[in-house]
Amino acid sequence: MAAHVIPHFHNDSGVVTIEIGVKEFMCVGAKPPFDHPHIFIDMGDDNEKVCSYCSTLYRYNARLHGGETLPPGHLFVDPIAA
Repeated sequence: MAAHVIPHFHNDSGVVTIEIGVKEFMCVGAKPPFDHPHIFIDMGDDNEKVCSYCSTLYRYNARLHGGETLPPGHLFVDPIAA
């Protein structure tokens, strides 16, 4: 069993950059049914990574926690799992 939950983020609004408070996450692109394959991204020692599918730039922001994002509202919660 996983030690922690990996947050999933979407970019329905089409912004260029999303700031997040984690360095390990999943990008889903847009919300289903327009999503791309849900891919795991690990920033490692870097503070930003670009999703290879949708080109969203994710930037680490240590002031954010868990599913918080800037701009707000980009945490993806699967309604089936909720």
